[in-house]
Amino acid sequence: MAMAEDETRDFADFSARLADRIDQLPKRLRQVAHFANDHPDEIALGTAAAVAENAGVQASTLVRFAKTLGYSGFSDLQQVFLARLKQRFPDYRQRVALLRAEPNEGSLSAPLLNGFADAAALSIERLRTSADPEKIDAAIELLAGADIIHLVAARRLFSVAAYLAYAFGNLGQRCALVDHVGQLGKEQISLAGPRDVVLAISYNPYSPDTIELAGIAHQRGNAILAITDSPASPLARLARIRLDVEEADHGAFRSLAATFALAMTLAVGTAEHKGRD
Repeated sequence: MAMAEDETRDFADFSARLADRIDQLPKRLRQVAHFANDHPDEIALGTAAAVAENAGVQASTLVRFAKTLGYSGFSDLQQVFLARLKQRFPDYRQRVALLRAEPNEGSLSAPLLNGFADAAALSIERLRTSADPEKIDAAIELLAGADIIHLVAARRLFSVAAYLAYAFGNLGQRCALVDHVGQLGKEQISLAGPRDVVLAISYNPYSPDTIELAGIAHQRGNAILAITDSPASPLARLARIRLDVEEADHGAFRSLAATFALAMTLAVGTAEHKGRD
């Protein structure tokens, strides 16, 4: 029997149903269940084909898994995981409401400035302690060896890609900003040559456009350098090199301080590396 509409969008209900039935599931369906528990964001944002490949099953197995738990199909189940993402990342009006609820001691700007400055400082400290210098060196070497660096990002992270286009251009490195204007991203990324590198940036909730364009480049044989936030990121499976960044937030508004610091490191490091050749 199909579940009611409100139930099918409730992640807690999904988890409870799965917990009740997982021991009775066939081997392949248990495999999907474990993958869903370990990589919920991939379930939310991936295509059925990509999820099936990463989970090591057939796409039809995803459909059987969903129907076993009472959903009409994989797309219906996917809505549960999308709803979970939306709950984790409230919209901007909700974020402002959260900030209004905090005590401000008579000043509107002081607690905002202090909160955002603290989040930026924490982000930078996390980057400083977690960054792997050898991976960053490898990323710089990859970028320095590229004929052209194609920059792919969307939404708030587009600002990072735009900065990198400015920095690389001023430092003498050929680059192309994939801005996706007019929905021409696929045509833009298709211009990447065999010796070009694609630098793709996406954080949870991951941009479908960024993932799709990076996937196209990956299929064409281009090396992908990913700046993302988790080994479970959809970019992780595409990347030759993956650099993870954990940004702190204030009132659910996440900092970009660490991301910009890493971007500056890559741009200037690439120029320095090419200068040694």
